[in-house]
Amino acid sequence: SGRRMKRVKRAAPGSLPVLGLLLLGALPALWTVLLRRDAATQRELDLEPRAPAGLSPGRWGWGRSSAARGEPGGGGQKTFRALLALPAAGQEEQGGERRFAAAGSQPPADTASPVERGIFWSRELEEQVPPGFAEEEAVAWLSAARAARVASLERGGCGRSSNRLARLSDGSRACVRYGINPEQIQGEALSYHLAGVLGIQERLPPMALSLVEARGRQWEPVREELRGSHWAEGAVVSLTRWVDNLTTVVAPAPWGAEAGASRWLQPLSARELRVLPPSQLVELVQWSDLILFDYLTANFDRLVSNFFSLQWDPRVMGRATSNLLRAPDGGLVFMDNEAGLVHGYRLLAMWDPYNESLLRSVCVFREGTARRVAELHRRRSAAAELRRRYRAREPLWARLGFLSERQAELLQARVDFVHRHIAHCRAQ
Repeated sequence: SGRRMKRVKRAAPGSLPVLGLLLLGALPALWTVLLRRDAATQRELDLEPRAPAGLSPGRWGWGRSSAARGEPGGGGQKTFRALLALPAAGQEEQGGERRFAAAGSQPPADTASPVERGIFWSRELEEQVPPGFAEEEAVAWLSAARAARVASLERGGCGRSSNRLARLSDGSRACVRYGINPEQIQGEALSYHLAGVLGIQERLPPMALSLVEARGRQWEPVREELRGSHWAEGAVVSLTRWVDNLTTVVAPAPWGAEAGASRWLQPLSARELRVLPPSQLVELVQWSDLILFDYLTANFDRLVSNFFSLQWDPRVMGRATSNLLRAPDGGLVFMDNEAGLVHGYRLLAMWDPYNESLLRSVCVFREGTARRVAELHRRRSAAAELRRRYRAREPLWARLGFLSERQAELLQARVDFVHRHIAHCRAQ
């Protein structure tokens, strides 16, 4: 081998000077990369209305959970980590079952981009999102529901068998949810008010707490029905406004039936988003809020439970998403959030790898939601603002209490994680 090396040296005289020149030529490019990475780190999350030079379009793509990275706090299973595997760049899905826009295709020139400044849904697109439950409308209903008497209780239509559909004396209807334990009703109430802190409460139907007292003014008309309900006297239940004509929702790409069946979860680029019809884009705007919300509350009883079921039911993603419905105008309704915050935080070890991976699949956000998260991160005020809003707007808050100190710390930590994730998306 020594003679071979000598022959190479003799065959290529002057190779060392040439190599030196090549290295010198690469230094400016390397320096530029280092400067850009440093600038991205310093910028972290820029919400000002300008885009950094060279910013690439936002993407929806799967990332790896802390469990998959071998970090503490994971409880994921190998089957789920296999589910999250992403094909290499340019690799087609097995069998060609699903394709988006071709890599070299260009959207029509007159098609407005649904993404602004790399990671935010455009204002024009957000204006098309159905308004949901307006704040004034919600306040009026809550006031009327607290003052109304319960005229009748009916079985069915409101989830598990212990719940009831109530007809109120003012003519409206409400789902009455009776928790298996108080932390479920507490989670329902706190999740509703956290949505208010985040500015997305219009996606949740108005919800109030009520104290069940058979001889009390509100419940006295249904004293006989209460005897057959097996509810405990003095229990706190939630009253959620009944909404007519809701329909089920199947998860869209990249979490839909084809992605689940093929075990590949395709990312969507800004180019691919541009070729989707407006109705799908409007729904994706709402889904980005939903996944962020479910991560903060650690709610496992929605899309996460469907993904968990993929282990034994490969068709589950083609079925209705749990606790998510669609109003006639196309607006999504985030229903039954009692697994959030309290119950969800207690079961983090089991469900967090799923919630974290779902969050990492989103890199396009509503700018208003991102701003709220940035403020909660900067002020470290997530629990304080939730407590302030909860106490001001729910007269029965003290009956259930608030988050424990540990739960409050977890909420802030999850806000910080979302903030870092948004910054990471911005830096790409």
